[in-house]
Amino acid sequence: MMERFYNPVFVKELKLRFRSFKSFSGLMFYLAVICIFIAGFLLITTGFTGKGFFKPETSFMMFAVLTILQMALVLFITPSLTAGAISSEREKQTLNILLTTTQSSTQIIVGKLLSSVAFLVLMLIAGLPLYSLVFLFGGVSPSQLISIFLFYLLTVVAIGSIGVMFSTITKRTIVAMISTYGSIIFLGGITAFFFFLTVAFHQMGNTALGTTTSYMAYFWASINPGALMLTLTSSSMGDALAQVSGVELPVWISYLIVYSLIIVFCLTIAIKKLRANMKSNR
Repeated sequence: MMERFYNPVFVKELKLRFRSFKSFSGLMFYLAVICIFIAGFLLITTGFTGKGFFKPETSFMMFAVLTILQMALVLFITPSLTAGAISSEREKQTLNILLTTTQSSTQIIVGKLLSSVAFLVLMLIAGLPLYSLVFLFGGVSPSQLISIFLFYLLTVVAIGSIGVMFSTITKRTIVAMISTYGSIIFLGGITAFFFFLTVAFHQMGNTALGTTTSYMAYFWASINPGALMLTLTSSSMGDALAQVSGVELPVWISYLIVYSLIIVFCLTIAIKKLRANMKSNR
């Protein structure tokens, strides 16, 4: 029974990745950035109070900013781990050898993706002790932390799937990486720009047309990782978005649906194009 779920590509990639010094130097960089942020935040806020104590609302602010920072780091690191999954094999001229093994295209793509996701999960778990400092000062519930980390995992898998797809359909790792970062810029930056632009047009149109809803604002917010984290950390942000858009559906439900579709679409394209690229390159 276990042999059916055994993936040699995943096992091989996992061993190579966790034995690499570059991987653990990246983990050290990730933890160093979070440690510097937390230490600086504690020094600044306790210095402002003049008495060296933390208020619950200050602790919640640190948690919210740390959540956004960690999401930004995850989005920054993920393409470097996934964009070269297939294209690097092609550049090293080992892809044809890999495709002549008994492994199916699904096993190869999923194994490459899961090995990268496993390392990113390690990074998230390694940051948990730093997050535990928030519980010392109060203001944050464990359910918030659990939900945030689950959506971290969903976002990591989605961005990783995009990286693997571009790595499969392009011939160069640098092109796949640029394309993946371009997708992240769209999901994280351009959607935020369109959201604020839509809200501005909506507010101007209210006076002329008397409309009170803006469904496009909800759409742009529902696919933006930063908007998701803001609504998860603060219920007031979710209420404000519902008031602007007129949509009562929580953002996390739409985010879950959209990013699940992204995962399925990207993996399907990667699996179908893997062996097609091998034939076209002969």
